[in-house]
Amino acid sequence: MTDTRPPFTIVTRETVWAGFCRVERIVFDRPTAAGGVHRQTFEIESHGRAAAVLPYDPIRREAVLVRQLRLPQGLDGEDPMGLEIVAGLLDVDGEGPEATVRREAHEEAGLELGAVERIAATRPSPGLSAEKVWIYLAEVDLGRARVADGGGLAHEGEEIEVVVLPLAELARLTDEGALDLKTLYAAQTLRVRRPELFGEG
Repeated sequence: MTDTRPPFTIVTRETVWAGFCRVERIVFDRPTAAGGVHRQTFEIESHGRAAAVLPYDPIRREAVLVRQLRLPQGLDGEDPMGLEIVAGLLDVDGEGPEATVRREAHEEAGLELGAVERIAATRPSPGLSAEKVWIYLAEVDLGRARVADGGGLAHEGEEIEVVVLPLAELARLTDEGALDLKTLYAAQTLRVRRPELFGEG
């Protein structure tokens, strides 16, 4: 019979910081292969769960992405205006990942999505963060789906730029490793499933 117990025992768990994100310090014991117990201390960051979507128009062979300020990469000397797929936190009570991508697509990119296809529910940095991200693809007709300007919510000061990008250019950025993980995953998945849209089929 398979042992379903977690391979650790929590000794103490405390919140050491709470702001936009929360940081917990967890002391736990884990059994060793030699039959002993090893005590470890980890800090884990949590800022909630998120959902993201790559809208694309297969006729125009274009994708809709957004560009917005990303402070951590700017502090590392990289371009602080990151180009990414539409994404946001599941921060509305009872809202699931699919409802989140629909809301965020409207807020950030002015898009009204039809059918969406979930391609992943993944953890970008499981050794450090509790974050989990649901990633979707959404086939759209940009002549009809663009119902508003987008740009994010004014009261949150988002200042989001909507970028309509040829899929061939998205492929180039993917090959250069110039995208964040969720955007890279969505773009590569679309590329594998619909290579003809990128001139690769």
